[in-house]
Amino acid sequence: MFIDADLHIHSRYSKAVSKLMTFPILAENAKLKGLGIVGTGDILNPKWEGELLKYSQKVDEGTYEIKGIKFLLTAEVEDNKRVHHLLIFPNIETVRELRERLKHYSKDVESEGRPHLSLNASEIADLSNEFDVLIGPSHAFTPWTALYKEYNSIKEAYGNYKIHFLELGLSADSYMADKIKAHHNLVYLSNSDAHSPQPHRLGREFNRFEVEDATFEEIKKAILKRGGRKIVLNAGLDPRLGKYHLTACSRCYTKYRLEDAKRLGWRCELCGGVIKKGVHDRILELADTDERPKDRPPYLHLAPLAEIIAMVLNKGVETKSVKSIWERLLKEFGSEIRVLVDAPVEAIAELIGDEIAKAIWAFRNEKLIIVPGGGGKYGEIKLPEEVKRARLEDLESIEVKGVEVYYRPKQSSLLSFIKRD
Repeated sequence: MFIDADLHIHSRYSKAVSKLMTFPILAENAKLKGLGIVGTGDILNPKWEGELLKYSQKVDEGTYEIKGIKFLLTAEVEDNKRVHHLLIFPNIETVRELRERLKHYSKDVESEGRPHLSLNASEIADLSNEFDVLIGPSHAFTPWTALYKEYNSIKEAYGNYKIHFLELGLSADSYMADKIKAHHNLVYLSNSDAHSPQPHRLGREFNRFEVEDATFEEIKKAILKRGGRKIVLNAGLDPRLGKYHLTACSRCYTKYRLEDAKRLGWRCELCGGVIKKGVHDRILELADTDERPKDRPPYLHLAPLAEIIAMVLNKGVETKSVKSIWERLLKEFGSEIRVLVDAPVEAIAELIGDEIAKAIWAFRNEKLIIVPGGGGKYGEIKLPEEVKRARLEDLESIEVKGVEVYYRPKQSSLLSFIKRD
């Protein structure tokens, strides 16, 4: 069976997270999105653990179910250099045992969703290996709290301890990450790191697993590439839409070439703000190959459906009008992925009109204008004037100028990546 999973989110017990991040709401929105598995996030927090046990039914070791959605036990921790690490636990007993051990190294493991530890990366990996917890760097390239903010290699960070995956983050994809040869033996995870349950956040990045059942043990086998289980697809934002794709000022978001940022001492010449190195530039600094592993799953680039609708309506993504159209499309076609990639454009137009149908066509055919993100500001999508003016039946023949085509293989249908059940 194939199942889509988002394994990295946060609870309302983490800082700067929506109070709507509760298990019932998460389960409802995961169902609308088309996810089958969601990571609990923040499970080291005892209050969040209590909420999971209150609302869920245990279906297997490390696997809980709420309203038809399976939840796996996950958490993120911050080390003594502010680098974040994602943990996936085999069972609730291990969560409790590791929580007790971490009390010696953390003042907030029982109060914060993402606890701060006085341990370094290799020490956290050592503990994780001891407790049989899956571990990997969170959003590995993000300039604030990620592996490659602090280190130049996996080996430098974790030493000889085992890590099981690398999380790409919103500003990178597998094509970019594979430019570093040391990654070629690692599995990539593409997760949302959602801080709110809205449809443009939860599941904006996900992994498609080929497994026999939706359980921790099956997902573990897939991550470890055992018994024929595997990840068959990573899906997520076009990296240019990520907040840290390009080097930019973190205050006014002015974008800089890397050499100019270095010359300016990483201070914005316009407002004096701190310039943050972009994921694109950081990967180019570390790149040492143009090859890709033969068994690397394809990466499907997405733009959140709610953002496409909001672009056409010129409304906020959380307004009622945007949500109403989003819900109509999902009710008709079954999931956001099917709407974005597979549903006939003519059928979309018949349901909600030509304008949004044309925007979805533009997304599929790489005709959207993308203003890259940087410095902490998400990238933006814009609909070219040529598409706006064209009739639906004439779209294939129009020529759009000023659109930069990304360097990945062209995508037209999810079926071009994988045969469904």
